[in-house]
Amino acid sequence: MTKRIFPQIKICGLTTVDAAVQCADLGVHAIGCVFFAKSPRHLSDKMAEKICCAVRHRVETVGVFVNESLDTILQKIRDCRLSAVQLHGTESADLVQQLRDAGVPVIKALFVDGEPNLNAAGDYDPSAFLVECGKGPLPGGNAETWDWGRVKDFSTRFPCILAGGLTPDNVVEAIQRAMPSAIDVSSGVESAPGRKDLKKVELLLTRVSGIDLSPGKQKGYPIFHSAA
Repeated sequence: MTKRIFPQIKICGLTTVDAAVQCADLGVHAIGCVFFAKSPRHLSDKMAEKICCAVRHRVETVGVFVNESLDTILQKIRDCRLSAVQLHGTESADLVQQLRDAGVPVIKALFVDGEPNLNAAGDYDPSAFLVECGKGPLPGGNAETWDWGRVKDFSTRFPCILAGGLTPDNVVEAIQRAMPSAIDVSSGVESAPGRKDLKKVELLLTRVSGIDLSPGKQKGYPIFHSAA
């Protein structure tokens, strides 16, 4: 029997240990800790370390950075026990390579309607790309839905994490249109910024687990390797 393949799930913007542990218990593959001061989900190093230690070896713990230096990122990895990083600004290909040379899995964000855009993919060599629209006041999805189908061709050529405006109500449509290897969800499973609604997380997982991408050709699947 052919094994069913469905997109992996990263829940981003965790702000409490309890929420992170409950997400791990539900079966998410990765969580995101945001290190961007303008974000309502921004964490102190101390809280990020508590969250990462609580779910270590169960899920990937991804630090989200926007245009930070190599030294700052490496220090956060050490202090907060991160297992991977997500670069969500205009970081250079050199920074991505330096992190990978240091043994760090790197997710690089690209933007359909922003910079760097999908055409820049060949300039980078990350572990995977996260793709979203790129509109709004802050780096990130800004809870805005968009034409996810614009990513479908990209996801057959590169390891792709789909983000931006995803909720339990639209996630099936988004995945069917984009065919990503993974999805990244934050505000779509919240009751308030930074406060995860675990019932929404559970519903999201239930709906995603009903999708079968096989015999699709998702590039680089699976993306997250220390998943529960």
